[in-house]
Amino acid sequence: MSDSSKIRSIEAIPVGLPYTHDGPPTGFGGTNWTTLRYVLVKVVTEDGLTGWGEAFGYNVQGATVDVVNNTLAPLAVGKDAADIAGLMGWLKHTLHLFGRGGPTQYGLGGLDIALWDLAGKRAGMPVAQLLGGMSRRELPAYSSLMRMPDPRAVAHACERVLARGYRQIKLHEHTVAAVAAAREAVGADLDLMLDVNCAWTPNEALGIAGKLVRYQLKWLEEPIYPPEDFASLARLRQLADVPLAAGENLPNAWAFKGIMESGALDYLQPSVTKVGGISEFRTILTMAEMHGRAVAPHSPYFGPGLLATLQLAAFSPLIGGIESFGVTLDVPFFGDVGLPDGHGMIRVPDGPGLGADPDPEVIERFMIR
Repeated sequence: MSDSSKIRSIEAIPVGLPYTHDGPPTGFGGTNWTTLRYVLVKVVTEDGLTGWGEAFGYNVQGATVDVVNNTLAPLAVGKDAADIAGLMGWLKHTLHLFGRGGPTQYGLGGLDIALWDLAGKRAGMPVAQLLGGMSRRELPAYSSLMRMPDPRAVAHACERVLARGYRQIKLHEHTVAAVAAAREAVGADLDLMLDVNCAWTPNEALGIAGKLVRYQLKWLEEPIYPPEDFASLARLRQLADVPLAAGENLPNAWAFKGIMESGALDYLQPSVTKVGGISEFRTILTMAEMHGRAVAPHSPYFGPGLLATLQLAAFSPLIGGIESFGVTLDVPFFGDVGLPDGHGMIRVPDGPGLGADPDPEVIERFMIR
């Protein structure tokens, strides 16, 4: 191990970024959000090089911060940042008693992303190049809307999204009426997706999916609770003429192995900040290729988690597009980097590592102390 690549410090930094969106206050997980709560992971090596990662935050921000600062940092400080596979493999095995998902895995993912950022910076190339090649410089984005209060609001939000240049929209609604309003607003040719966040029982999902067929969804996302009920998802895929997507709540690559073998999904949706970082995501990409499945990453992020997703998408042809959270940040982390242009496209940053560092003034201003 080179002394220069030895990890000097690891720090989780909680931030809350103010935002606006096209509807009234809303959120997920039983709360209305006033800010987007992210966990940045800052890793510094002995030679002063800094890598940035992101661990899943939102409603579990505090728990994730605690895992990074009080569980991961004491174990990983002093280890070789360049040995990503060795260090992450050892940490996952060592900490498996404390959960193969949830805040433990979120923290591991944030550290892993930061290590890849460091590796790219040390090599002087973007992470996509380290993964095997940067085959694309820009990617289509779909606007992932917050939940709206009624079908009329859904239609208006879709019209505003079209005016911003998007040609793909994802809804977070639970009713057929909301989907009907969206389809009428956007026309027959635009890709429309529906994420219901595990709202229905298997029988409810089967009944409602049949009513959704006429609206030609590109995919129906997470239709069944609990998300681990692979057998019911597979049955729904057999009986309903609607493509299915899921995966943001699967905790690691082994869980994806099970759902791929069940034949339940058309689109796999790993989330780089939840599933264990770039390393675990890359394993899922390999399995998806072997099973002939498309990958549609879960990425409602504006920090290093978004840039990590862009780097993975630039590398892998299995990823057709990028989820762009349908809100507007008052002050973004990276300026215009990682944000869609007026034609619904996102340019992949091609600087070393993830391609950009978060603005220290933004971190200082919106850090949760």
